[in-house]
Amino acid sequence: MRAIWKGAVSFGLVNVPVRLYSATENHDVQFRQVHREDGGRIKYQRVCSIDGEQVSYDDIAKGYETPDGQMVVLTDEDLADLPISTTKEIAVDKFVPADQIDPLYLDKCYYLEPDKSAIKPYALLREALSSTDRMALVTVSLRTRMTVAVLRVRDDVIVLQTLLWPDEVRPAEFGVLDEEPAEPNKKEVQMAHLLVESMAGDYEPEDYTDDYEEAVKAVVQAKLEGGEVATPPEAADDDGQVIDLLAALQQSVDRAKKKRGEKTG
Repeated sequence: MRAIWKGAVSFGLVNVPVRLYSATENHDVQFRQVHREDGGRIKYQRVCSIDGEQVSYDDIAKGYETPDGQMVVLTDEDLADLPISTTKEIAVDKFVPADQIDPLYLDKCYYLEPDKSAIKPYALLREALSSTDRMALVTVSLRTRMTVAVLRVRDDVIVLQTLLWPDEVRPAEFGVLDEEPAEPNKKEVQMAHLLVESMAGDYEPEDYTDDYEEAVKAVVQAKLEGGEVATPPEAADDDGQVIDLLAALQQSVDRAKKKRGEKTG
């Protein structure tokens, strides 16, 4: 891995020099737009919507469109004068209970690697986070933008995970939930609990694979080898019948038990 940032974590009077690494990578299948006849890549020209003229890169600027449709052109000089912080410090503001951080706010994730001379204070911070079940709320400047993040521990490594700003999380506004709720009865709740227990288990990431990616790669390989591409069978359509909730839960429990080799009933 290649470090994308170097700096230091500071909490109290303790300073821990670290390097930052991306903790995740995108493996989504990427397609190119090509000419159907010969496979040539499609190119796009940069054309002005007003005069129709092709525009060179040197004549392209950044524009900010206001809510009422006005366009404000910003130059490199305008952006260079912004009061942004470029400090190389991950400053701990406070240590907060881990359950106070809504997972919905968690964004990009990075690993923190300590310098060889800072292994002990790094381990100290890691132990403090783990033993107190808290996260460190920090501010950090990444790619010229100051952002809020948290430090947490994963497999003996301190992880920095940026947080979304409050206005970036949409409210869940569904009118149907404001109506009079149809409360499940006692038997349905008991059966739902039984279903949860019958399907209980541990999360093993290796148990799940990206079926779409594998299917696309298989099609590509078949075409490369000059073979025929088989069309997968279509899933059977649901007959649309509405099943009683309690009966559906019972069937689910029986199915889960049968899968485990347990008696049903």
